[in-house]
Formats: sequence, structure tokens, C-alpha cells
Amino acid sequence: MGITTHRSICRVCHGGCGAIVYSDGRRVLRVKGDVQSPISRGWMCIKGLKSADIANHPQRLTTPLKRKGQRGQGLWQKISWQETLDEIAQKVDDLRIQHGAESIVIGQGTGRHHYMHVVRFANALGTPNWYEPGLAQCFIPRITVSHLTYGGFPVADYYGDKKPECILFWGHNPLVSSADAELAPALRRTLRSGCMTIAVDPRRSETAKKCKMWLPIRPGTDAALALAMINVIIARGLYDAEFIDNHTVGFDELRDHTVGFTPQWAAGITRVSAADIEEAACLYARLRPAVLEWGLGLEQNSNSLQGVRAVAILRAITGNIDVPGGDILGMNVLRAYPLLKDKLPSEQARKRIGAEGFKLLGGWRAYMPSAHIPGIFNAINDGVPYRVRGMLVFGSNPLLTLANPKRALEGIRRLDLLVVTELFMTPTALQADYVLPAAFWTEIDHLMGVPLVAENFVFAQSAVLHTPHCRQDEWIIDELSKRLHLPGSEVSFKDVFDYQLKPLGINFDKAAEAIYICPPHRYHKYRENAFRTPSRKVELYSASLKRMGYAPLPSHVEPPEGPEASPELLAEYPLVLITGSRRIEFFHSEHRQIDALRRLRPRPQAQLHVSVAGARGIGDGDEVLVCTRRGQITVFAEVTEDIAPYVVSVEHGWWFPERLSELWFDPKALWQANANVLTDDSPPYDPAFGSYRLRGLLCDVRKKD
Repeated sequence: MGITTHRSICRVCHGGCGAIVYSDGRRVLRVKGDVQSPISRGWMCIKGLKSADIANHPQRLTTPLKRKGQRGQGLWQKISWQETLDEIAQKVDDLRIQHGAESIVIGQGTGRHHYMHVVRFANALGTPNWYEPGLAQCFIPRITVSHLTYGGFPVADYYGDKKPECILFWGHNPLVSSADAELAPALRRTLRSGCMTIAVDPRRSETAKKCKMWLPIRPGTDAALALAMINVIIARGLYDAEFIDNHTVGFDELRDHTVGFTPQWAAGITRVSAADIEEAACLYARLRPAVLEWGLGLEQNSNSLQGVRAVAILRAITGNIDVPGGDILGMNVLRAYPLLKDKLPSEQARKRIGAEGFKLLGGWRAYMPSAHIPGIFNAINDGVPYRVRGMLVFGSNPLLTLANPKRALEGIRRLDLLVVTELFMTPTALQADYVLPAAFWTEIDHLMGVPLVAENFVFAQSAVLHTPHCRQDEWIIDELSKRLHLPGSEVSFKDVFDYQLKPLGINFDKAAEAIYICPPHRYHKYRENAFRTPSRKVELYSASLKRMGYAPLPSHVEPPEGPEASPELLAEYPLVLITGSRRIEFFHSEHRQIDALRRLRPRPQAQLHVSVAGARGIGDGDEVLVCTRRGQITVFAEVTEDIAPYVVSVEHGWWFPERLSELWFDPKALWQANANVLTDDSPPYDPAFGSYRLRGLLCDVRKKD
């Protein structure tokens, strides 16, 4: 067979870049960017370009595996798909009958193609306990707050004729970490226009280096900075009076609330100078239209709700919502994914772990009601509020990506059933009873609507080829659903795609031929239909939050472990830790076994300021220990001036596939460079989302002997 080309959508991260896939019918030969993509226009990151290396890797899982030895020993029996699915379905059914469906947790990782189908499966199964780390720590707090405040989620307008005059990057490094419909290419094009750019970030990240102003904020103090900027904008009369008068509620309350939140007040908290706070506020307010690009740096602390709320209000008072060149509200032209919410009985929903305590994570007002992850492991390890006994994990590696991974490992080893669907054997999959080989993005059929990241684009992709015995996660779920006789099991995932596309008058096969569906942009949609909030306006003062028992206006809350709250720890831990900085070669804990990518970043690094390194006798490239009260890891120093002098930044997701066989004999190989050994999943949590602390923790660094 000769070489063929197939246009598709790369999903090596969340996805969105157009791809041209070259294949000989058996293997992917190479991948390049598709110049016809309305978003990426031919650009593709190094991960996508190396997709053939991933798809064809000799260590890729290619057959279902059943555990033979002790959990984690790495002894496996190869079995057929029919045997695998029959046995898993029987074990799931036994747990459901004997202990209730709530005893089974459905887990998944970052937002991939199977995301909604996993939620649908959990509802049909009758378990209220599904999780994904981002629901409390990444993106979902921003989505939820946006819906509470504006009735929709705003995204940057980089695609219309009008370009932003100002971009404010807040805790976001999209030139490296863009993983949603690939923001980076459009952003690069916009930056070439010469607009004003401001970065709020403890690090001078790759994006911050492109900015004309850098505010090196103390981690965990975002609300204080945003409140001070609101104060400046109101005090100087830089707000959009027409928009506020006609389209918002609560401005008077906001003005009174922020009177004392001056730049001088915030400077003492954030360690950003009062002059810089004032200048940044004035630039953002005066240079319109403006875009506010926010990231997960806002969400990984115990003041997640109010920090995100304070930043969200900045958009509204400057009138930058749904205007050309500003932040536009997405238009979802697809039908909503049928999640079968009505199949989860209300008495089961009330059993959701964390629902009562964290109403915007697990309650009825939550954007995607889900379980609280620390609570799940309390239930597994301690039986509180009941014992969790089974876990099905789709595309996630919780031993690397959850805080307090040692407790996670303790819990995983207690389970009666652990099923993991993966591309490669991982530390988590090594502990499983069954490991199922997943399809790579070149082997899947998928429909992707992206109103959360690019206003209203729809992408459809069909499989280029199929690797024998590897199966798409949605297919696995459908097969389990049939065996369990779950509601909705007669509907395949491709039937769901047809249902979603009905408003457009096409089916999935036709959409996959077109690949890109791009309805025209529309601005000022609120003039036609108002905002989708109870008041039909932007809610600066949130009566909805007040009814739920949360503050209707945002305030700063000092991080519970930090220089101000924990001065007694400073002698031992004088520095402030942030984790989670990304590398473009990897995606979370993925791709460390891909030689072409690993060569570009062969070892884990911690970024520290030259003054910190000098005081400790640390040179660039030295092996160092990073320590917190919870543990220590070994990484390599990257000595730089591009970070606040008191901050240490550690990359996350690091493990060593070449040492996987050692984990049975020496679990320390798993903790060696695992940033989550340092993080904290204990209370206090954000009261609404249950967010725990991955940033703003006290630490120290010392040279390894």
C-alpha cells in the first residue's frame, strides 16, 4: 500500500491543532501542521510533530492485561477483550450490588476526547463519585465563576478583524501551556501587532518575557492584586459607565467594598509595588479593547473562588465583554452532550463525596458536579463517609498528578478493583488489576466543540487507522455499559455525535469530511438575549453566591501556609514554592518515554533566583533537594533572574519510565522528582470548590551532598 494523507485534529494535549497525518495503512509515518486549520494555520508543537514516535513506540500497550502477582509487582497475563470486559463488568456489578454504586469511583485526567462520555457512564452506573483534578484545581473554577458572573465563558478574540490593544496575562503561560484548541498560534499572530502586554506571574515565563510589563506577584495573593486594580479603575473613573449602568448589577456595592483596597494596601501583601499596580490597572482600563488571559495559577490555592471572582470583575467594569478584540462569550452551536443526569437518582447524588461541603464542586449549582479528590482517598483509606472499593481510571496517572501521592498509593493498594485505560504502562497502571490499551489520537473518532476556548468552532475527526487490540475509551465504556445493562447503553458514542450535530443539519460522517465547522462570529450578543444570569445582567455583586452561603463580593484571604500566616516556619522554610510549570515537550506526566522529546528535557528542573542560589552555593545544573514540611524531592537547579527572589518553581509530572520496574522493589523511584510529594491536600480548602494548595507553600532548597 502506498502512502496516504489524512487531515485530522491533533489531540496529543487537549487538542485543537490541525494535522496532516501520513500513513502507509499500517503505521503513522509522520505528522505535520494543517495550514487550513482556522486556529493553528499550519503551526504544531513538538509533541504533535512527534506523534508518530508516540503511536509506534515499542513500549506502547497493545493488548489487555490482567494482574497475576501482587498489586504493583508487574506480573501480567494477556487476555482477550471479551474476557477482559466480561470480567470487569461482573466485578463492577458485584460491587454495585453488595456495596452500592457509590462504592465505585470513576476517574479521569485532563480534558480529552472521552471526558463527557466518562461522566455519562458514571451517571448511568449510578455512582455520584467521578473525579478529574481540574474540577477544583484547573479551569472549572474559572468556568463556574464566569457563568455566575456573566452567564457564559469569555474567550479572547484573536480571530476577528479587530485586534486587542492590551492583553493582561494572569497566571497563564499560553505560549507553552496552551492546551485548549491551541491558543498559542493565534496569540503569536496577535503579539506581532505590538499591543500592550502585562504579565502577572511569579516567574518571568516564556509568555511574560514577551510582555512589556511584568508583575512578579506573591503566590496566592491574586485577589488582593485584582481588588487593588478594581480600586484604581473606579477611583480614577476609568470604568465603562455605559456598560455598567445598562448591563451590570452591584456596582455601588463593589465601589464601597473596594474603597480600602488601595495599591498601597495590596503592595504589602502581593510584593508588587504600588506604582506598578496603579500603572497596570490604568493601562488595562484605558487600552480598549483588552483581553484578560487567565490560567490555573488562580485556582490552585484555598481562595480559589474569590481570587477568580476578583479577576473576573475586571473584565466587566472595563466593558471588555463580548466586544470585537475583547473577551467574547462562546457560542456553542452543538447540542449539549447527553450526560444522562436524570439517571442518577437524587438519593445517590446526595451521597457524592464533598457535595455538602463544596457546593460549587459537588452540589447542584456546580458546573460539572463531581467528588472531592482528598475525600475520595479518605473514603478508600478510612471508610469515611463510607468505603470506596473500586476505581475505573481513564487516561489519568493519579500517583503523579494528585497532591499527597503517598496517600493515593496507600488507597490504591486497598482497592478491591482498579482498572486503568492507558497508552503506556505508568506507575498508576502498574498497580491495576486490569490495564486496557487505549487508542491514540490518530486512531479515534471524535467531535469537538470549543466554545470555551475559541468562541464557536467545531472540529470533527475520524480515525486514520487502527492499531490492533487498542480501543477508544468511549468504545470501552459503551461495551461495559452494554454488559451492565445501563440506561443509554443502546446508544453508541458515535450516535451521540449525530445527536449533537442535529442543529447543524449534518451527521458525524459529514462533519468528519469537513473537519472544521466555523459559524460566523457574533458580538454584543447580550444586547439581543441579555446575559444568562438570574438578573439578566453581569453580576458584580452575586446574590447567587450569597444564597449559597458565600461572600457576594471578593476579598483577599491570606494563604494558610506562607510568610505571613506561618512565620514560625520561616527559619526552616524561608522560600515560597510553586509547582506545575509546564514544558512544551510534555503534557502533565506524559511522554517521558519518547526519546525525541526526552532529549530536549532529559531531567526535572527547579527554577530559583540567582540570589537564592548564591546564598546556598548552588550553581546552574547542580543537583538539589527541594523540601517542604511534607517531603523532599531531588531535581536540578535552573539558576535565573526570571523569577521572584523568594520563589522556587518546580516542574510537575516527572517520573522515569526507564525505572518503572524498580517501583515494586523501591517506591522511592516514584517520589524522587514528583512535585506532588511537596504539595498539600489537607484542609483548609477553598470553601466552594474544595481547591487545595499546589502553590504558595513554604519550602527551602539546598545543594545535594
